[in-house]
Amino acid sequence: MRRRIATATALVLASVPAALFSGVGSAAAEPAPAPSVATAIGTFGEYEPDATASTYDTELVPEGARAHVFALSAPGLGTNTVLSVSGLVPNREYGAHAHTRPCGETGKAAGPHFQHEQDPVSPSVDPDYANPDNEIWLDFTTNRNGSATELSSVEWQFGERRPASVVIHEMHTHTAPGEAGAAGSRLACINVDF
Repeated sequence: MRRRIATATALVLASVPAALFSGVGSAAAEPAPAPSVATAIGTFGEYEPDATASTYDTELVPEGARAHVFALSAPGLGTNTVLSVSGLVPNREYGAHAHTRPCGETGKAAGPHFQHEQDPVSPSVDPDYANPDNEIWLDFTTNRNGSATELSSVEWQFGERRPASVVIHEMHTHTAPGEAGAAGSRLACINVDF
């Protein structure tokens, strides 16, 4: 798993334009906002207030399974988020998304999906809002060892509003009108300081 995490992280970092870090430009130009980087590594277990990763369904996300989230949000780059998991059910589809609030005692505590442009209707099932270009979708399928790595790339960057967690769901995310964004039960949650 470490090799997949390192590779995915390297791919994200390689896509960052050098100008973001070098300060290249005229002295009179407004400096670009600094990129924001977030990372979280956790081992799934029963919910505790200070836990990074919590499982709500130990059959599909067993205690002891692990997750790593890495996110980079920067001007000219947008937002790239990598989710790597291990120890899950082998050869199985899962959904995963960034959510608005931190993990809690139940999956509902994490609130709705984080949306760049917020749907005025809640819950959001309109594909104009609930889609992988307006949200951070990290759906994955585990390999025979129960591991997977997924990358989300969107054109926008975080402003003052930011997600606070990544929730793993029961199935891949639906896209049809009236069910867009739905992915079944909330199985587990990872707190991420985006």
